[in-house]
Amino acid sequence: MIYLDNSATTKIDPLVLEAMLPYLQEEYGNPSSKYYLLAENAKKAVSVAREQVAALIGCHPDEIIFTSGATESNNFIIKGIIDHYSSSSNLIITTKVEHPSVLETCNYLQTKEVKVNYLDVDNYGRINADQLHSLIKINKPVLVSAIWGNNEIGSLNPIKELATVCKQAGVFFHSDATQVIGKLPVNMTDIPGLCFLSLSAHKLCGPKGIGAAIIRKQSDEIYTKITPLLHGGGQENNYRSGTLAVHNIVGFGKAAEIAMKQLTDNQRKLLDLESYLSDILSSTLGDKVYFNHDNSDKIPGILSVQFKGVNNELLLKKLSPYAALSSGSACSSSKPSHVLSAIGMTSEEIRQTIRFSLSPHTLPSDLDFFKSLR
Repeated sequence: MIYLDNSATTKIDPLVLEAMLPYLQEEYGNPSSKYYLLAENAKKAVSVAREQVAALIGCHPDEIIFTSGATESNNFIIKGIIDHYSSSSNLIITTKVEHPSVLETCNYLQTKEVKVNYLDVDNYGRINADQLHSLIKINKPVLVSAIWGNNEIGSLNPIKELATVCKQAGVFFHSDATQVIGKLPVNMTDIPGLCFLSLSAHKLCGPKGIGAAIIRKQSDEIYTKITPLLHGGGQENNYRSGTLAVHNIVGFGKAAEIAMKQLTDNQRKLLDLESYLSDILSSTLGDKVYFNHDNSDKIPGILSVQFKGVNNELLLKKLSPYAALSSGSACSSSKPSHVLSAIGMTSEEIRQTIRFSLSPHTLPSDLDFFKSLR
């Protein structure tokens, strides 16, 4: 079977698994314990992983808070900021094309009398920095949250411009960068207005169940205040209590290290594969296919494709013995795509759309299967 659902999850890299195994067997210490060797070894392994992740995204190691994944990170950051700073503002600005873990968090907060403004997007799912600036001038929010790279259509928001607008207005800015990390260069040092970032290891050939919330410091010695989602023993600089999953953290660090080394090569491979698959679909099916995504300024390797006159669920079932594909986000697979609706597609067009998400490990010969489609 050809696996083409890498936006949902990726296959763990063998080197990542190899790095993890000792911390499931011999090196099983709790890094919060003291003095004895197993604890110190675990503590050192976590520290190394923190440095590896920080190197990939251009932040300080102590700005990385390990979580169970981007869904927890999104919940933590949005709820935590609103709770701690509600006396200054109870308004959030976000977009209509966010991941469900952002949208559902905002929906929940609205039941607690928090105000949420959902920005419209263009036909590729992007928001405009000038639009955001105008809105902030009318009513200053406590937080703006905008996805960096869309998980369904791959489009990229102008994060640096959005972050600049927020910084100039004195507003916290958060971005869910889950789909971008490891596929495009990210350097938070170059984006001073980017206060918070969310990411998951399993999107870059790391293990499931581990991710990070990046909480930028106010200065070298001043940590940003935010209400924790989990209270307890005060791990992770009192931001996120709970015993650290050392094996998963080590795997995350190794995956980040590999992604950083291979970033340029992987980008090239993904772009080549994307072009190859697009050519196959166009030449095989002609005007029976339509590409919903932009051909530039997008995450490499994500294609959103309409198969005109064909129900996507029926097509997915028919192809399932041969190819792993999806109609959109794995976290909202039972619902029509809110992303495609927000960019102006009709219900019929949405029901005809399938997402292809490629991997650098995909072979061109794998994609030759789609030459048989008619």
